Amino acid sequence: MSNALLDLDAELGSEEEDEDFEDETGELRSKTKHGANGGLEDSSEEEDEDEDEEAIAKVREGFIVDEDEDEEESARTRKHKKRRRQREEEEALLDEEDLDLIGELNPELQQRKSTESRFKRLKRGHRDERPSRNRRGVQEIFDEDEDLADGLEERYNNNRADEFADFIEEDEFEDEEANNALEEAEVARPGRKVYTGISGIQDTGLDEASLEDLRAAFGDGDEYDWALQVQLEQDEEQGPLDRPLELKDVFEPSQLVDKMLTDEDNIIRAIDVPERFQLARKQFKAVEVSPEEMEERLKEETMWISNLLLPKSRLERRYYEPFQNSVRKVLEFMNIEEYEVPFIFQHRKDYLIQEPIPQDPEFPNPDDKPERLLDQNGLWEIFELDLKFKALVEKRDALQKTYESLKTIGDIRDSVLEELLPEAVTMEEIQDIQDYVHFQYSAQLKDVNLMESETTGAQKRARASRNIFEKLRASRVYALVRALGVPADEFAKSAMMNTPRGDFDDPSMHPEDMADSLLDPPEYTSGSQVLRAAKHMYAEELTMSPRMRKFMRRHFYSTGLLDCFRTEKGLRKITEDHPYYEFKYLRSQEFSIIARRPELYLRMLNAEQEGLVEVKIRLDGVQKIKERLYKLIQTDNLSDLADTWNSTRREVLDAGLERLERIVARGVKETLKSECENMLARTCRDKYLEKLDQAPFKPKGLVLGTRPRVLALSNGNGQPGRDAICWAWVEEDGRVREHGKFVDLRLGNPEKYLPDGQDVANFIEVVRRRKPDVIGVSGFSVETRKLYKDLQDIVEKHDLRATSNEDDEGIEKADRIDVLIVNDEVARLYHTSERSTIENPGLPPLVKYCIALARYLQDPMREYAALGKSITSISFDPNQDLLPTDKLTRYLETAMVDMVNLVGVEINEAINEPSIANLLPYVCGLGPRKAAQVLKTININGGVVQARSELVGDPDKSILPCMGGKVWINCSSFLYIEYDPQEPECDYMDNTRVHPEDYDLARKMAADALELDEEDVEAEKNENGDAAVVRRLVKDEAQEKVNDLVLEEYADQLEKKFHQKKRATLETIRAELQQPYEELRRNFALMSTDEIFTMVTGETRESLQEGMTVPVQIKRTFPDHIEVKLDCGIEGGVSESEYPEGVGGDNGVEPRQAYSVHQTVQAKLVFLSRKNLTAQLSFREDALKRPFRKEYDHLPNEWDHNQETQDKKNADKAKETVSGRAQRVIKHPFFKPFNSAQAEEYLGSCSRGDVVIRPSSKGPDHLAVTWKVSDNVYQHIDVLELDKDNEFSVGKTLKIGGKYTYSDLDELIANHVKAMAKKVDEMMEDEKYQNGSKAQTEQWLSTYAEANPKRSMYAFCINPKFPGYFFLCFKAGLNAPLSSWPVKVIPNAFELQRNPYPDMRALKNGFKLLFANQASQRRY
Repeated sequence: MSNALLDLDAELGSEEEDEDFEDETGELRSKTKHGANGGLEDSSEEEDEDEDEEAIAKVREGFIVDEDEDEEESARTRKHKKRRRQREEEEALLDEEDLDLIGELNPELQQRKSTESRFKRLKRGHRDERPSRNRRGVQEIFDEDEDLADGLEERYNNNRADEFADFIEEDEFEDEEANNALEEAEVARPGRKVYTGISGIQDTGLDEASLEDLRAAFGDGDEYDWALQVQLEQDEEQGPLDRPLELKDVFEPSQLVDKMLTDEDNIIRAIDVPERFQLARKQFKAVEVSPEEMEERLKEETMWISNLLLPKSRLERRYYEPFQNSVRKVLEFMNIEEYEVPFIFQHRKDYLIQEPIPQDPEFPNPDDKPERLLDQNGLWEIFELDLKFKALVEKRDALQKTYESLKTIGDIRDSVLEELLPEAVTMEEIQDIQDYVHFQYSAQLKDVNLMESETTGAQKRARASRNIFEKLRASRVYALVRALGVPADEFAKSAMMNTPRGDFDDPSMHPEDMADSLLDPPEYTSGSQVLRAAKHMYAEELTMSPRMRKFMRRHFYSTGLLDCFRTEKGLRKITEDHPYYEFKYLRSQEFSIIARRPELYLRMLNAEQEGLVEVKIRLDGVQKIKERLYKLIQTDNLSDLADTWNSTRREVLDAGLERLERIVARGVKETLKSECENMLARTCRDKYLEKLDQAPFKPKGLVLGTRPRVLALSNGNGQPGRDAICWAWVEEDGRVREHGKFVDLRLGNPEKYLPDGQDVANFIEVVRRRKPDVIGVSGFSVETRKLYKDLQDIVEKHDLRATSNEDDEGIEKADRIDVLIVNDEVARLYHTSERSTIENPGLPPLVKYCIALARYLQDPMREYAALGKSITSISFDPNQDLLPTDKLTRYLETAMVDMVNLVGVEINEAINEPSIANLLPYVCGLGPRKAAQVLKTININGGVVQARSELVGDPDKSILPCMGGKVWINCSSFLYIEYDPQEPECDYMDNTRVHPEDYDLARKMAADALELDEEDVEAEKNENGDAAVVRRLVKDEAQEKVNDLVLEEYADQLEKKFHQKKRATLETIRAELQQPYEELRRNFALMSTDEIFTMVTGETRESLQEGMTVPVQIKRTFPDHIEVKLDCGIEGGVSESEYPEGVGGDNGVEPRQAYSVHQTVQAKLVFLSRKNLTAQLSFREDALKRPFRKEYDHLPNEWDHNQETQDKKNADKAKETVSGRAQRVIKHPFFKPFNSAQAEEYLGSCSRGDVVIRPSSKGPDHLAVTWKVSDNVYQHIDVLELDKDNEFSVGKTLKIGGKYTYSDLDELIANHVKAMAKKVDEMMEDEKYQNGSKAQTEQWLSTYAEANPKRSMYAFCINPKFPGYFFLCFKAGLNAPLSSWPVKVIPNAFELQRNPYPDMRALKNGFKLLFANQASQRRY
């Protein structure tokens, strides 16, 4: 029962009602309780009352309990007690984490965890403290029906007793009391008089005929017995009401899914199969196959996958057979051995490499290097293809089963199915066959389904009526279908094989005459109907032919072309600066081009979803294909009769091919989409792998892989006077030891007598005291580069050095500290996340940003792993948003899996360090569920793992298993344990990449390196255990001796004796014996110039490039140059030669008179330095008039220039038609040739305050400015132009409303529109603003006044009818009327009652004064 329907506080009792213990004796001490009548009650009186009430209730409800029920009741009681004991034992299995989780999400259940006395009281509570009838709570709704209310109350009380059944221990009371409690909890439901069905109609007095009519109309009463049976089965599955409490009874399903505590999650934990395998294969049914069937299936799958991968592998032909063998072994490893990709790549790599074969003609040169046949990308692709093959086989087997049923039930033999079904190798071909079956045997399939439902006992459904094609086959009309030509499958065979058709002749009658002779009333009553139906039937048979579809699909993939057509909506929306303009008029794109640019095709489909374009796939040379097919369906006869029949056949073939083209093109389109998504996802995976393939930053003198000590700084947005420079000092273990703020770190200039910044000395003191290995810098603006240069100057000037280390020659040396700009993509996500608040409570966001920068320098992989599902928020490719999130996540996860298993995880560190524990789900064989189970079990075992073998448990040491054998085989070599020579049980091999299955090989190699004979080895083992030889090798520091071993001899012996390929594995063992788990990642990657540019500006090479017109803000003006700043923060300059005409020089006005500081103007970007973050721009009018247009590289006939030119002409003509004159064109980025409706549509998806400048209908001396006030609220401003040079130029003086005057459009936008937009933002962000209509605001005021009758209240809301106006609604008390005053937004102010107010505070104070004045005037 839901908690919302229960008064849990009443059930549990209040603290005043609790029993407590005597301090000394520990006995229960009861507190007095007030009964319903206010008197004192004891338990015996209450029990009597209960019995009386129960008796009354039974009489009232009509209960009659026979004596025979006593035995049943006793049996139920015993069964109930047994179930309760089982339930208590199951609840005891809930671990502390589960119980804590229950408590966190359901605090009310914590009240039940009290002392035994509380449980005693609770057991009596539902019986002794039953509320009286005048406390019905929810049941008061039904006051009109007292009997119904009584019944609800009685059931409510009984359910309350059941609610606490799981929290009551049976052995607390005497047996009699327990039996009484059980009896009360299990009172039977009230008897009811129910309808007995049709059989009860016999008593109605109706005659037999009337009863028969009634049965015909309403049935005999058992039509829905199947539904009742289904309900009974569901009730049985749910179990009895007293079943044990489970997590799903306490939590919402979504919570269980998030916490991975569903039944499915528990099954995944329990099954000894790698978690990623289980999740990937859960859609497939488990099928038991014999070894022979498995062998055949592996053979088929090997060829299927090899045929798909070989064309992309670029291997020489002599490697084709070894490649197929390698694929075969990989499939065996995955499907039979259950090995994951990292295990295969690391421990079965010999099967992925082809060695030169001596005396093999395919390998004449024995000195050839080994050829790698498959890398990790190839293994992951095989894994994906294996899943696709499983889906294909599963669907194919289902079709085969259907065909077997058809053969058994319908005695059907179909050569098409028998030939094509075993040969189907794509999902499209399987779907074609399925469509064919449903088309050809729809009636028989219904019989099959009916018989299967009778066999399985499933619900029977009424057989549907026959479709039109079944009727045609059964009618006389089908004779005309046969006369039209050869059967569709034979025709398709001829087309596929390009062979002559079989012999057939024309009928002796004309098609019309033959149709007249085959009338089949009532469906076909005329010859035209018969002929039309026959044509349609034959065309449909061609369309449904699997061979014909395969023929067409083959042509589509070989000669298909892609066209992109703009829609009417796209004609208006896709302008030249729109990102979709690249393919607005794109034509005749070959599939090979799409394969090189998969993102282009995905963008086309995205535009098609938006209704802007239509993407079509067509056949190149379709007419030639038709001509060839005409020859296969026509006869060679020469007569009018033959010509008539051939003409009819061509007509039918055209109809069938037209439909076939649509069907196949649709499938090809979806296949192309899937492949392009896969290609783009692989690109993102590769980029992610590059980011992960970075070792911790390596300071000079330290070993690669050592985590550095980092001092990280950031100035955030870098606004002087507002943003401080925050810093954090992070130790090598990732702990934050110190943090703080600096204000000014700029070095002074002694020559100009400028002192150092106030915090330079403090910074130097921190560096010298902490001695960091590296200083990391990052931020959100171009000011970051200035901070970076300042820090470099300080380090160089004051010679700040890191901790001294010994170089290769053993000389102590301290190098100057490196200053780096750090990639902040992880830090940006971390510093405002919930995780950062949990890990670093109380720290400012910018300090947490610095912490993330430092940890990124210490180990990028850990920081990426900590992001979890948020990893998709990082940009790996500009077009990754075109991918489905689940597909992108899946591909990115494979990159993390590869890198985590390359680096390995120290299992004991993972137990105590969350950042390392985040890596465990990516370990081979594990996943989030199994990783959590591993950590949980290790903690139960004592919190430390001494050896890899302990992970599968050790009964002798009472160590529980963390995983099963298969999972352990997958993950054991990737979980290492740091070697401690002081621990006698510590095995050196557990600290290496060597798998436990190869430990004996490693020990053999160590013994040979030490030149120990078998007796010496045996003596070492007897004295110090199996690991003794390797321990001695390490102790004697003799690891380099393994380099003297000839591994080829080892490999030959292993292959001859044990048929195991171990050559590459032996190399791994040799490397690991010398340097266990050596850092194999690349050095930390420094950011490139483009990466730094994008990080601090937010611009890319595509979004900001030379030749673009950009808005800039004037910073300072000089006679010979002007300093400006772009919106992205880049500082630029305009030289005197780039001034507009009339500015500068001997005869022009001074720049300070033409431009004012903070003015926004348009400029042409002439030069951009991405490294220095500077730009050179031009104000010259001729440069601004040249529009920027991105050039696209199109081959001839790939762009429809005619359509493009025609669209432009039509647009210009339409504008002239609307305005009656040539349309004005103004060179301004905000100018659009729109009318008011188009402007509002364009601004609909834009932000508040965005603006459009457009032509005005008032004439050439007017302009219109439309800006977005709020959602669906737009203000249109009329601008009067004065001092115009000509009709089409913009006036040098712009006036609005005769009150506001501006010199150009940029000044008008900045000082008028943007100023008003700022005030609108200020209004809407105020606490008094209501985001609703005026009616809703007045309703809110009325509600507030009712709750606070002595108080006045006011609120603001928008006036959508008059853009730029707001309502000030107020109500001066409960009895005062609702009133409102208009508030107008003007540049930089609000206007109320014609009084301007600069901000919201002044506006509210002004309103109060105006209202007070008016109130005083009314008073007097």
